[in-house]
Amino acid sequence: MRWRIIIRRTLSIALVAIVVLGAATVAYFYYFQPPTVKTSVAMLAPVSEVVYGTGIVEPVRWAKVVPVNRKRVVELCRCEGQSVKTGQILGRQDDAEEQAALRELEIRRDQLNRDLQSLNRDRQRGTNSKTEYERQESQLKELESRITAQKERLDTLIFRAPMDGMVLRRDGEVGEIVGPTDVMFWVGLPTTMHVVAEINEEEITKIAVGQKAYLRNEAFSTQALPATVSQITPKGDPTRKTFRVYLLLPRDTPLRIGMTVEANIVFREKPAAVVVPSEAVIGNSVQVVSSGKIQRVPVTIGVRGTSYLEIIGNVSQGTPVLSPARVDLVDGASVRMENAPAKEALNTPADPQLSPDLSATPSQVSSAQTGQIEDENAAISAAISARVQSIVSDARRNASK
Repeated sequence: MRWRIIIRRTLSIALVAIVVLGAATVAYFYYFQPPTVKTSVAMLAPVSEVVYGTGIVEPVRWAKVVPVNRKRVVELCRCEGQSVKTGQILGRQDDAEEQAALRELEIRRDQLNRDLQSLNRDRQRGTNSKTEYERQESQLKELESRITAQKERLDTLIFRAPMDGMVLRRDGEVGEIVGPTDVMFWVGLPTTMHVVAEINEEEITKIAVGQKAYLRNEAFSTQALPATVSQITPKGDPTRKTFRVYLLLPRDTPLRIGMTVEANIVFREKPAAVVVPSEAVIGNSVQVVSSGKIQRVPVTIGVRGTSYLEIIGNVSQGTPVLSPARVDLVDGASVRMENAPAKEALNTPADPQLSPDLSATPSQVSSAQTGQIEDENAAISAAISARVQSIVSDARRNASK
């Protein structure tokens, strides 16, 4: 029995020792080990700041065919996509009433002509006065003028091509009653197109002829479609508080006439800038990790984006920064990095060719993204640009009015 008691006591002491040792280990790692932080790496990338607007693709030269009179349509060509010449007939309105009036005038004119010839013979024989002949001659001239006006009225009932080009679109059907508010045909030259964009008046001073622009359309969501500012309308719209800006498209653009686009006009860009995640900046400073310790470095914010932003200060490419920033950690505090920056990121060169990723939402208007940031352990190659969220929201609100 004595040896059993000794074994029990020994086991109890060993169990207590294990528990105390475990508790001490946990306490050591919890209270004495440096906290673990998440970090990102400062990257060198091209950035740009843009002005946002919305617009519609249109031919540079085009015209509408609109009825002058409110009449029933009796003829329309099936000529969408076909080339036409100036003056070519595209359709007609009902002209039965006008034709009847013209025939009546022509009959009266013919009768007056016969009467005038008779009067002229009588005048030559001296049986009729000169005054009667002149009165009849004046009536004939009046009828000729009315006939000419009636023929011109008949011509307004014919739809003609206003210019050489292509029939871009036809609206309406035979039998419908149409008037001056109805567009029957769009005729233009589809070879040269531009985007007519609406820009917020608060940002129009940033726009200048010759600036680059990048367009986004859902049909080409993976492409950054280029354009160039070609013209700015001098007078704005005081109701919508916008100005009209024309963006010339290259001849090989995949956009089609009538498509709506979101336009991002680049007014400021840098080929290489230091950028960090937005969550890494706190109070105009970032927390860098140097030799396992935190150091707060003051920075100036440059181009802003929703996910990344440019910083100007004593932070170079490849410097690890806390992301997100930790307000509970003071300067000089020791830390352990949970995700050390990838070595590849330190050698990622800036992409000198701006090629914005416009598949993002308008609030994320950015310059090109040459690679995809999936996690900190992957190679990072990205080009970030900026757009202030409040300005974008205001622009979209005005554009939707």
